[in-house]
Amino acid sequence: MRARTITVSMKIPPLINVYCPFCRKHTQHKVSELKKRATRSMAWGQLKHERKTVGYTSKVAGKVRKVKQSQKRSFMLRCSACGKLHAKVWRHSKKKPEISKKE
Repeated sequence: MRARTITVSMKIPPLINVYCPFCRKHTQHKVSELKKRATRSMAWGQLKHERKTVGYTSKVAGKVRKVKQSQKRSFMLRCSACGKLHAKVWRHSKKKPEISKKE
């Protein structure tokens, strides 16, 4: 019998007080999760894949990637004083970091 995996989340407050490298002091920052951007259509790998699939009706298989148990999560912090963004990476953890809702 297989054990069920329970997804446990680690709550991160929507506003945190951290060091701003632009202001050079601790200020309050608004936390937002970094979202995946659209792929570049002119990237070398994308162009190579398109060259391979020209005239071929079925898909060309890509590399099989190993699924990692935990991922590093990236969050963007916006300074309330200067308004500039800088990144904060949460380390590998089994718990998924999640921004808690303000109620």
